[in-house]
Amino acid sequence: MFIIKGLSKTYPGGVTALEEINLEILEPQVVMVIGSSGAGKSTLIRCINRLIEPTTGSVQLNEVEITTLGKTGLRKARRRMGMIFQEYNLVDRLTVMENVLSGRLGYVSFLQAYRRKYGPEDISAAYELLDRVGLTENCNSRADALSGGQRQRVGIARALMQRPDLLLVDEPTASLDPKTSRQIMRLIVELASERGTPALINIHDVALARSFADRIIGLARGRVAFDGTAAEVSDQVLTEIYGEEDWSATIKNDGSDSSGDENLLSKIEKESSAG
Repeated sequence: MFIIKGLSKTYPGGVTALEEINLEILEPQVVMVIGSSGAGKSTLIRCINRLIEPTTGSVQLNEVEITTLGKTGLRKARRRMGMIFQEYNLVDRLTVMENVLSGRLGYVSFLQAYRRKYGPEDISAAYELLDRVGLTENCNSRADALSGGQRQRVGIARALMQRPDLLLVDEPTASLDPKTSRQIMRLIVELASERGTPALINIHDVALARSFADRIIGLARGRVAFDGTAAEVSDQVLTEIYGEEDWSATIKNDGSDSSGDENLLSKIEKESSAG
């Protein structure tokens, strides 16, 4: 159970990034947050795990109030919130396996963490995740030898090594090509579903959101402008979120049917080539 009430963030100088955000995720589902740059999407994700301190409001995960926790309590709470970053946030000089196992750092002693010593159960779980994300053969490769899509797969596996109660995902496809973006999004959604883990995902790509989300939140100027299903994201809704534009192509090409993935990908690639 994840509940946000009245969450706001005002930066020094009076700039308001979030204003009275209310959100409940009471069952395992994939919730995607869309909105223009500066709408508050990344601030929302970072206020939830207090990488950014909210100004006011409440964040509860399984009845634990996150906003009032001290350092020790917050450290424990963050173990239950897996974070997947846009920039991957891997340690380049470490191997893929070592990066994945770092998802267990919050559960081992300082000495174990320093020596990178993990128990057989953790190592077995890491191998299973690497197999699931298709990186078994890369387990001993350095992280800096991987492609962008592979690095994001490592980030996904690392977050799931925490066995989180909530996945927080910040623009996971922003640096990836259209085909890899769909593969990564599909992987996140499948893994979240398999584990019964709710996921809150920031994303710029409306078509991807409509293809994979159980629910879509639209932010505009730091406020919730829309909260509903992918099917309810109309051109009027997109205008409320982003402003005036011809949204017919975005609404039409949502890739929601069984052949939609390939059809949408083809159209995106053609549009990119034409541009």
